[in-house]
Amino acid sequence: MLDLKIHNGLIIDGMGSPAYPADIGISDDKIVLIGSIEQDALETINAEGNIICPGFIDLHSHSDTSFLIDSNAQSKLRQGVTLELNGNCGFSFSAPLKGPAIEIYRNTTFAESAEGIRTDWPSFSEYISVLKSTEMPINTALQVGHNTIRACVLGMDPRMPNLAELDNMRNLVSKSLDAGAMGFSTGLVYTPGNYARLEEIIEISQEAAKRGKLYSTHMRDEGSQSIGLLVAVSEAIEIGRRTGAKVEISHVKCKGPSVWGMGHQILEMMEQGIRDGIDLAGDQYPYTASSTFLSQALIPQWALAGGRNATTSLINDADEKQNLLVAIRDRIAQYGTPENVVISRHSPKPEFEGMTLAEIATHNNSTAEESAIELFLESDGGVILHTYSEEDVETIAQSSIISVGSDGSSLSTEGPLSSGKPHPRNFGTFPRFIRKFCREKNLMPLTEAIRKMTSLPASRLGLLNRGRIAPGFAADIVIFDEDNITDNATFENPFEYPSGIKDVFVNGTHSIKSGEYTGKKSGRLITNFND
Repeated sequence: MLDLKIHNGLIIDGMGSPAYPADIGISDDKIVLIGSIEQDALETINAEGNIICPGFIDLHSHSDTSFLIDSNAQSKLRQGVTLELNGNCGFSFSAPLKGPAIEIYRNTTFAESAEGIRTDWPSFSEYISVLKSTEMPINTALQVGHNTIRACVLGMDPRMPNLAELDNMRNLVSKSLDAGAMGFSTGLVYTPGNYARLEEIIEISQEAAKRGKLYSTHMRDEGSQSIGLLVAVSEAIEIGRRTGAKVEISHVKCKGPSVWGMGHQILEMMEQGIRDGIDLAGDQYPYTASSTFLSQALIPQWALAGGRNATTSLINDADEKQNLLVAIRDRIAQYGTPENVVISRHSPKPEFEGMTLAEIATHNNSTAEESAIELFLESDGGVILHTYSEEDVETIAQSSIISVGSDGSSLSTEGPLSSGKPHPRNFGTFPRFIRKFCREKNLMPLTEAIRKMTSLPASRLGLLNRGRIAPGFAADIVIFDEDNITDNATFENPFEYPSGIKDVFVNGTHSIKSGEYTGKKSGRLITNFND
């Protein structure tokens, strides 16, 4: 007898193949039968009128501590996400954390949510052992972050490592990958990662390459803040060329009016890299706004050298402060205007959350740049930047080498993971992609959108038994109403679950049933290609 039978639905297998009607039989945590199934089952689901597809895989997530804080965090599960990859943008929060890295982490918004939760494991293996014993509603995989590793060894020093320090960083990454990290990530636009030169990244990323694991990168520039967007793309491609690493360009975008219209050029460069033999792809979220730390968005890199205390000392120097104000004004101009900068999280003054920098400046009777400094001195909170063109977002979305990735976290509508006014991508990315680009704009068939959410990200991680509806594959399955699936989260009301997701199965367990959370937590920690 089967554990579960799903019948009367239309199967989209995740490979881009045409949809077809069939039943699915599940035993334990695997798909065992597909076709016309007469065999009895302990549970039978009638999926008539709905799509059955693999669970969505979020290749770009930041839920490193989510399930330690709240094991019911549902924002991803209710979107149909059954697996997410964390440790992106060079930040593997929680591990390994040693020396200066501990203090740097404590100054982030992630630490505020994790109050009372241990988040300072000195090794990746210790962190993994804790997560393996933690109940999780979805599967999770981890990367080790370059920013975290560099902070462990060099703190916030803006210099090249010596040979011993470089060897130390490489060994920390090597041990983390062997412990179960599925990739190595960089955030070259963020401090302290942006202090690294190309040769440092090549040397360390070779550890991922020789294990066949992912190298993902938040590039050094996504607009015109430093080396320029296209030069940053070239750097990412060069790392793949010189290491043989599997390169994933994170949240591919054109950030700021100065680079609008370059989406085609980015894709052309990536496609040429593939023709040259480089294993290269990217991911994207379907919004025209990003979100990050206030410091990284508004404070120039030179002013962040040495850490938060050094930046504060600089602000207290009258001459240096004037230089900083000019630099912040230039930063804001790259995003357009202060109206394009929205405060998403600021715990000292939550009344500012959801307000633009222009509105806060008016409230403070000051300039936008002066208000930015005041906000930074109070807390390094979060900002949302409305800085992309819809044309570029649509251009990038249609590329066959671009997966869907939220760049969000598993959050909740109540408790410690419900604070602030975060980006709606945390709750709406995957239904929005289907609603907007398939049903409303007809930019691609539904089968292609599903492929970009399932088999494509699975292949980037090298997963051998996830991302497809096929016998022997993990029973990570989503059932949804094609005509009604939609995102409900907005920038004004971000804590809204989507509609149209009927049922979600994680490793064969019924986690969302008729649109409601069952409370069952069958997620696993993914530490190798066969998990």
